[in-house]
Amino acid sequence: MDSKLETLPIGLYPHHDGSEFYVSNQTPKLGDKLKLKIRIHKDLGKVKAVRVRFSESGEAFPTPPAKLVSSSNGWSWYQAEITMHNPYMNYRFYIELTDGSSYWLNARGLSDLEQPDIEDFRINTFSSAPKWGKSAVMYQIFPDRFARSKHADKHKTPEWANAANWGDKVIGSGPGTSEQFFGGDIYGITEHLDHLKDLGVTLVYLTPVFPARSNHRYDASSFDEVDPLLGGDKALVELVKAAHKKGLKVIGDLTSNHSGAAHEWFKASYKKPGAKESEYYYFSNKNKKYDSWFGVPSLPKFNWNSKSLRKKFITGEKSIVARWLKQPFGIDGWRIDVSNMTGRIRDEDMYMEIQILIRESMHKINKDTILLGEYTGDAGYQIQGEGWHGAMTYYNFTKPVWRWFYNTENKAEAGFLGLGRTKISGEELVQQHLDFAAAFPWHVRLHNMNPLDTHDIPRFKTFAIPGAQKVAAGMQFTFPGMPVIWAGDEFGLDGGNGEESRTPIPWNDERPNDKSMLEVYKALAKIRKSNSALHDGSMRFVYASAELMAYVRENKKQSILVVVSRGEDPKATIPLDAVAGIRGARNLFGGGKLKVIGKEVLLPNEPLSLNIWALAGTSSDDSVVVIVS
Repeated sequence: MDSKLETLPIGLYPHHDGSEFYVSNQTPKLGDKLKLKIRIHKDLGKVKAVRVRFSESGEAFPTPPAKLVSSSNGWSWYQAEITMHNPYMNYRFYIELTDGSSYWLNARGLSDLEQPDIEDFRINTFSSAPKWGKSAVMYQIFPDRFARSKHADKHKTPEWANAANWGDKVIGSGPGTSEQFFGGDIYGITEHLDHLKDLGVTLVYLTPVFPARSNHRYDASSFDEVDPLLGGDKALVELVKAAHKKGLKVIGDLTSNHSGAAHEWFKASYKKPGAKESEYYYFSNKNKKYDSWFGVPSLPKFNWNSKSLRKKFITGEKSIVARWLKQPFGIDGWRIDVSNMTGRIRDEDMYMEIQILIRESMHKINKDTILLGEYTGDAGYQIQGEGWHGAMTYYNFTKPVWRWFYNTENKAEAGFLGLGRTKISGEELVQQHLDFAAAFPWHVRLHNMNPLDTHDIPRFKTFAIPGAQKVAAGMQFTFPGMPVIWAGDEFGLDGGNGEESRTPIPWNDERPNDKSMLEVYKALAKIRKSNSALHDGSMRFVYASAELMAYVRENKKQSILVVVSRGEDPKATIPLDAVAGIRGARNLFGGGKLKVIGKEVLLPNEPLSLNIWALAGTSSDDSVVVIVS
């Protein structure tokens, strides 16, 4: 890196990110012309020319020099035009200065060196996610552990299960882990919809509700009914109806990679080579052997070469994908379990084909539905919006946030996904976030799930430094993407691994919990709802040190400044030019002050603090309550 970039504050770096602030059309069609903008500060140097390097049919071309369209507060805005020649296009900016130096700006940031094409900005013609998705606040529910209604008492404990009382300790590993049965049901969820509404939730995500032989139900024995232990079809119909009346969406969880070994299709074909369902799985040795999810015998893998399976599961009018979107159920979409493995085995790869089929089937029923794919690795380059509208992933948000707040005094192993036992700096968090977010087109990035934790990983609180959850939750609600509240986060629950995190919710104070978090989540949800920049606004980091970060979310209506800290940073300042509207900024959360000293702004720098401001000259809801930390 040249000396200029080493001394230039990041708040004055040139910026573009693919958002509506910089791209004229967020839903382009083939042949559409797009205006692309970039902002460049005078401290970078005197500009000779700015060009966009873009791909057309696999070949890279530069545009003519971009036009200077406006200048203010030390910033110059340049605009170039490209045409959507292909469904997928990538581009980057080339900045030439009069002193002979030059720079590239791509999705990972600014560099004076030539960059690989894979790190370019991306835009495509597949942005069809429902409008409500980008403003959603998601709440994840594991039905067995959320709430138990009086209806649940009518059901005997199934033969595969071991009954537990609501206040019992969760079995975290070993025998009985998947068999421990608390008996939560869907009627119990319906009874607590007011809690979710009051919390600010807009989207409820249910882990599987189909019959199975485990408490997690990812080993479905049927996709044609709701598990009677959860209340059956009637309970789901009533839940969705009640949720919709309160303005809440509901999505389900579907395993397109596998069924359970107890599934009717598998039982009809296992050791029965002549059965028509044989083609639904990868059988060998006269149907005695079969492929499964990571070799787990109870999870046989689907063979999507079967046209009959495709019709039953995806494409038919009465298919599984379609049936639950139709009335009387009317759910609002699907989260697809281990979506990255769907249609992939050895030399076969039907991954793209199957996700597109699922999306097409859903849109035939209801275009206002959402499709999210779980991806436990780097999702960016494989989730571009053709099928899954967004990703349930951990690399661009969850993992770097965990590592920034990791409590090094905690000797337990964080386990799943290698969440890590080492601490990183704020600068490293920013770079890791950009590294893994860069590959997503902007419309996908807005629909990615941003969890602190889920049913598959430990509770964030267990491994974070004390007091960090409030700050990390603030990042959830202000980063691009959908914040995800894993049921119990709002009560400050803990858990040392994925199983232990599946804690029954202490509605009756069965165990100690931190109720102060409840008010934090309510306030953050209210702020997100009232400020559209947090739905679709650009994301620009303006400060990063070991202990503190500051970033701005901006759209055409408003600008929101967020400052988060891990520890003290008395040197935390940004150039006054970095952010317009500092004078007169209104604090929405935290009660912190922005102090202008000459041409610099001193940021609040108390340890473990979260501050959010609506910057002057922008609109926000005056009803938002300021919470003083």
